[in-house]
Amino acid sequence: MSEAAVNSGLLAGAAETPDAAGLRAGTTGILPYQALAHMVRARAVKGVPQPIEPDQLQPASLDLRLGRTAYRVRASFLPGPNAGVMDKIRQLEGYPIDLGASDGAVLETGCVYVVPLQEALSLPADIHGVANPKSSTGRLDILTRLITDRSNAFDEIERGYDGPLYIEIAPQTFPVVVRQGTRLNQARFQRLGAALATSPLRDLYARGQLVHMPQGALDESGIKDGLVPVTIDLRGAGPGSLIGYRARKHTDRIDLEKVGHYDPADFWEPIVCHREPAIVLDPDAFYILVTREEVGVPPDYAAEMVPYYTRSGEYRVHYAGFFDPGFGWDGAARGSKAVLEVRSHDVPFMLEHGQTVGWLRYDRMAARPDRLYGTSLKSNYQNQGLALAKQFRAG
Repeated sequence: MSEAAVNSGLLAGAAETPDAAGLRAGTTGILPYQALAHMVRARAVKGVPQPIEPDQLQPASLDLRLGRTAYRVRASFLPGPNAGVMDKIRQLEGYPIDLGASDGAVLETGCVYVVPLQEALSLPADIHGVANPKSSTGRLDILTRLITDRSNAFDEIERGYDGPLYIEIAPQTFPVVVRQGTRLNQARFQRLGAALATSPLRDLYARGQLVHMPQGALDESGIKDGLVPVTIDLRGAGPGSLIGYRARKHTDRIDLEKVGHYDPADFWEPIVCHREPAIVLDPDAFYILVTREEVGVPPDYAAEMVPYYTRSGEYRVHYAGFFDPGFGWDGAARGSKAVLEVRSHDVPFMLEHGQTVGWLRYDRMAARPDRLYGTSLKSNYQNQGLALAKQFRAG
């Protein structure tokens, strides 16, 4: 199918407006599904060489696809303001690996790879972007970071950026099999500020639009600096119940295209609640845990979890931080918990049931998306509790 045909399918019925993102002129906030589709038609977002596929467009983000060649490099890097990513790959004598074969290629733990993506950008001067791993990527402990030419920061796309996109991949726990077209990360685009002030955030919180506590009352006093706190569930259904998973070491590889394929017992040790609802994190281990709260994202907002906050302790609770409009929401927040991808830094650290472990930042959408997570789009993690990545069989 030609790119023109794909773009036509993406934009059937889209209204023509003077705005570069297909929205009402002057609109600010996170760009929704229909604005992303408009940018594809305008070639502000384009596929190289394969056209953008319709299912890459999410309610508030764009899935990004691996290109044909990965480069094994000896160190992570940022190109800086005077160099392109390929310049640095050549400087580090990156070793090319073909991802185009039908059986893909294995990316090993302890190694760093850089892959040109199949997407390139020609952004308007007033639109910038941020990137994040997809949910399954984070739950497999795969460190991924977006890189652009002449950049000084990972996962940031400057306003008006015109050029290719790259991804750094560093599997931390499991070796993984990837192919040309595998989707490991995603990008959001926005115009100017989108963050909510504390007052409207507290109003949404008090009305149960953002979180729901199945047992116990909410405390809006914890909302500070525009962030909504979430706490950890280490009690589950009581003593003996499952509360999390700890990754096994030295496992077989995981093929990322195989959904519902692997036995969790081959890759994970279950963690159950004992007499005391607490856990000591091993700095060398990776954990999957879950929040006490059910989290929701109303249609006019998007959310992102802050992955690391030094004042709460030396640990990280989230790699894949994007929550799209409609996640866990059905008129109110209900039914979907936030799964936490947890690593301790440097020292053992004890977590206790009910402890605040993460913060959600809610941003305004520039417009309500035409399609929402969990309703009009396929959604692997809607109505989730404690859940491993989609590659594993359900327990």
